[in-house]
Amino acid sequence: MSRLKISRRTWRARSPIGRLSAAAVLTTLLASPSALAQVYRWVDQDGVTHLSSEKPPAGVKAERIDIPGMSKSSSKSTGSSASKAGAAAAPASPAVVAQREELLGRLRTRECVIALEALERKTSGAEPSSATEIRRLKQTADLNCSQDPARRRQQEEMAARLRVANSPACVEARNELADLMAPGSSAPREQVRTQQAFVDEHCTSPVR
Repeated sequence: MSRLKISRRTWRARSPIGRLSAAAVLTTLLASPSALAQVYRWVDQDGVTHLSSEKPPAGVKAERIDIPGMSKSSSKSTGSSASKAGAAAAPASPAVVAQREELLGRLRTRECVIALEALERKTSGAEPSSATEIRRLKQTADLNCSQDPARRRQQEEMAARLRVANSPACVEARNELADLMAPGSSAPREQVRTQQAFVDEHCTSPVR
């Protein structure tokens, strides 16, 4: 049976790290006049990632991330009075506030988990690093990780799962699954299901 080998580079586009970069899709800038429907993401001069429901300081270039499912029309003011210069934006509804905070929480957790996982790799000597990089990762984690002990433990557990998902063992497991599912493969269905279950349980990123 010819084996379909998938390089790490190829898998990076499909693996958790690749999918993490795909989260940039969320940052598509939609023309919405209300800041109430967005959160903002920017990286400061030290490379630290910031996320906030408030607009960044003047002169700071930021990505505006819209709440999923929030249509443009739902955040636009209507009526002739709304078109007047200086018209105040309508207050955010409780539902919009809840959606915004949920989105902000997920994005902060993502940045936290990625920073914690990278910090472990670089401080353990598994990868070359520098004092500047270590400081940046610590600041990103401090800024975005939860201060609640229970929630912080959950985030640390997610970072540990991300570490495993990005490990050589999981790269090999995903390659093996690709081999089993390749066109022309005669692998038994039970073997494919077993391998798929292993990948799903151990080699799937906990953050998107």
